[in-house]
Amino acid sequence: MGLLAIGTPLEWPEAKKVAGHVRSWGIEQLLAIWRNAKGKERDALLWGDEVEYLVVCYDEDNHKVRLSLRQADILAALATDEKLLQQGGGVPDVQTGDAQGHANPAPVFHPEFGRFMLEATPGKPWGIGFKDLLDVEPNMKWRRKIAKEHMAETEFPITLTTFPRLGSPDCIAPSFPVSGPKLRSQFVPDEIANPHIRFPTLAANIRSRRGRKVQVNVPIFKDENTPWPWKDPTVNYDLHNWPEDDDVRNGAAPDNFIHMDAMAFGMGSCCLQITFQAKNIEEGRKMYDQLTPLGPILLALTAATPIYKGFLADTDVRWNQISRAVDDRTPEELGEKPLKNDRWRLPKSRYASNSTYISQDPRLRPEYLDPDLIVDEDLKQRLIDGGMDNLLATHFAHLFIRDPIVVFNEDLKELDLTKADHFENLQSTNWQHMRFKPPPPGSDIGWRVEFRPMEIQITDFENAAFSIFIVLITRAILSFNLNFYMPITRVSENMETAHIRDAVSTQKFWFRKNPFSSHNKSNGSGTGTNTPAEQPSRPSTPTGPVEDEYEQMTINEVINGQTATDGGFPGLIPLVESYLNSMNVDVETRCDIATYLDLIRKRANGTYWTAAKWIREFVNSHPEYKKDSVVGDGITYDLVKQVERITEMEGRDGVGKEMLGRRR
Repeated sequence: MGLLAIGTPLEWPEAKKVAGHVRSWGIEQLLAIWRNAKGKERDALLWGDEVEYLVVCYDEDNHKVRLSLRQADILAALATDEKLLQQGGGVPDVQTGDAQGHANPAPVFHPEFGRFMLEATPGKPWGIGFKDLLDVEPNMKWRRKIAKEHMAETEFPITLTTFPRLGSPDCIAPSFPVSGPKLRSQFVPDEIANPHIRFPTLAANIRSRRGRKVQVNVPIFKDENTPWPWKDPTVNYDLHNWPEDDDVRNGAAPDNFIHMDAMAFGMGSCCLQITFQAKNIEEGRKMYDQLTPLGPILLALTAATPIYKGFLADTDVRWNQISRAVDDRTPEELGEKPLKNDRWRLPKSRYASNSTYISQDPRLRPEYLDPDLIVDEDLKQRLIDGGMDNLLATHFAHLFIRDPIVVFNEDLKELDLTKADHFENLQSTNWQHMRFKPPPPGSDIGWRVEFRPMEIQITDFENAAFSIFIVLITRAILSFNLNFYMPITRVSENMETAHIRDAVSTQKFWFRKNPFSSHNKSNGSGTGTNTPAEQPSRPSTPTGPVEDEYEQMTINEVINGQTATDGGFPGLIPLVESYLNSMNVDVETRCDIATYLDLIRKRANGTYWTAAKWIREFVNSHPEYKKDSVVGDGITYDLVKQVERITEMEGRDGVGKEMLGRRR
């Protein structure tokens, strides 16, 4: 979550009138950044992770757990903690958003959309050194400890993707009546959202722009005693508080789907995100492209979201639910009505998988690009006229097909090219699974790439393992000049596959067969090693059929390699291990890193379960579960308590890495 601006927001009818104005000014600010920073060089990789928590509060007397809406109180306590302030942590600096000036600053805590959420980042970015990797897990444990110390005795920070009964009766504390004027939800009150004016305005303007409430429909898991067809028993078809209450009477809540109707059901989800600072713009563009095909793989590997609104779902990850929760497309843009007032039919929500590649890489073939990409051609031409190349201009002109959703009246007075507010208005509300981030004006920050698809994991060890794995993959990509290109439409297809229940073990994903290339030259950003020592270069023809370059693989094959296939895909972990071999890492550090890679390896081969599978098995074996897809208060209490026990036990020496019981 970036720094939160303050001002007078425009309601949608007024914001719509100035949308083109904001887009135009955003492009001018982008060009100013481009001119000033396109040649910017940084000395070394920096990176950071973001961990998000749900804050739960226990009602021991009634064997019940609720979401605590005390985000503001907790952040205030962190902001006034003298010990944290002396270490430069607690809350972000008002100018930079980071802790400054300390060798080992305390973690920084940020608000999020839900008043039951906290985001925590390290007090300063991690560096390129391998020792930094080994500091990640202790730092994550420290963050959780600090967060807990600033909560009430009955509260606890847990890292579940979603609260299992969000949207069910009596799921928050304190309690508020539902169906407020901003969300107009049947299930959650307006007060569930962070009260900063940006958040309720964002929710209200998305609803207003699309002309109805968001429709977050998730297929129900059909168990032995699940009624069929299944009708969501929580939907009230007789509400008449708002015009939008007609939605459910007009088909918004179909049979066999869990129905949710507010932004909170998506943006109230927790995730694990990694941001890299590249050496320069060329390196950043390469990282963006090569990490893009890995997004669906990591989404499936981290699957952790099998329950919504107190019901077992037939999906395992959060991505599409967030996509629907912020989908502001009108009926015309969705193709439900002929185009009349809108410019295009839009195939994706503004929260979606990537649709562009951006690197000026000779291996990037035109066949890899989306043939149906929607682009604002006028804005693209303005970027090209300003000196930007076609690929990057196409990327930003695609992002700028969207309308700005939150517009502050004060920002419309004059164009300030020393700021990026209008650019970020569009950039930050395009929530794709990768984000390419230009340097903020007036800062020494470089070009950055954000990896966004991963689900939050239950333990700090797991979150550290996935963070470290992505960092090492990035290092291997740059050092060996790896090539994971394939048609980006296949990446979108893989994102859908990742939603399937237990996809990590049951599904196959499109992936490039040969990560090496005839263009394999050192780019000066890694060790100078061109290919893994154990792996000879196998040039791929740049002119053969694209369809021959990729095939469907299991996640085990993607991660651990196609060992049964002569000359098959070597596997991401073997590639990482080859990179580590080339760096001559000391034995002790190498052994410590190996414990993290072992988690990834065993998650991929099925030895360890995903959190989604573990949660399903917990529910299925609970004595209160009636095989009817219903996850009641008692089951939820015991589940959350078990999650808390796991995270607390993990903090003890030697416990946590093997104790989750996620084995076949």
